[in-house]
Amino acid sequence: MKLTRRQRYLRSKSFLYLAVVVTATFCVFPFYNAILTSLRSGQDLFLPNYLPTTFVWKNYINALMVNGIARSLLNSMIVATVTVGGCLLVSITASFALARIKFRGRQGLLFTILCVSMFPQVAVLSGMFELVRFLGLYDSLGSLILSYTTFSLPFTVWVLTTFMKSLPVELEEAAIVDGAGLWVIISKIFAPIMAPALVTTGLLAFVGSWNEFMFALTFTISGENRTVPVAIAMMQGSSQYELPWGNIMAGSVIVTLPIIILVLIFQKRIVSGMTAGAVKG
Repeated sequence: MKLTRRQRYLRSKSFLYLAVVVTATFCVFPFYNAILTSLRSGQDLFLPNYLPTTFVWKNYINALMVNGIARSLLNSMIVATVTVGGCLLVSITASFALARIKFRGRQGLLFTILCVSMFPQVAVLSGMFELVRFLGLYDSLGSLILSYTTFSLPFTVWVLTTFMKSLPVELEEAAIVDGAGLWVIISKIFAPIMAPALVTTGLLAFVGSWNEFMFALTFTISGENRTVPVAIAMMQGSSQYELPWGNIMAGSVIVTLPIIILVLIFQKRIVSGMTAGAVKG
């Protein structure tokens, strides 16, 4: 039987909604299950219940106070914020130079920046460790800021350079005619226009710094300098045969909330930043 146009439209709409529901369920269920587990203790942790049955808020108190997640949250916030600020400050100036100033070796430099961002962390771990120890930064937040900036900077420079190339040259020329200096052009003209791209790259760099584990485990040893991934991994139970699953899940939920809040706050700019530069105008 031949379907009418409206029936075909409704069928395609139904498939679209079904795909959205399946995708949302697939993405949200692990976090939902973590919340359920964080509110359980004892034998309830191993029961296959998909609805909340108990509310053991003590897990969150233990995670924050006993296991030191509160201190680690502060450390991660400091490291991620300083890393993002440094990366964006350097990237917006570097992207202006790479996109607007013609000099020999520019394409080679861009290609080198792209290649550097492809190196796995383990390949440079020993070299970074020697550099951190030489600078006297071992077991400090400075070692993490240095290493995270090293790995985040190539990505932010590459993305912002691509975005900068899509901006019309007439904006810069008009500012020069009005007597604006280089820093005024970058900070007063290009920075507001590039806000969506800055938010997107900054958020990605923030998430990468927030979730990084290998450098944080290698370059810090004291509990007061641990970031949240290491602090959660170091959680211990009351005995060597017990793992505090409730506390671990409570800590995982706590450290995920800042990322969710940031995404919800900047979601419009993130979408704009992901589509900006797709059409050159």
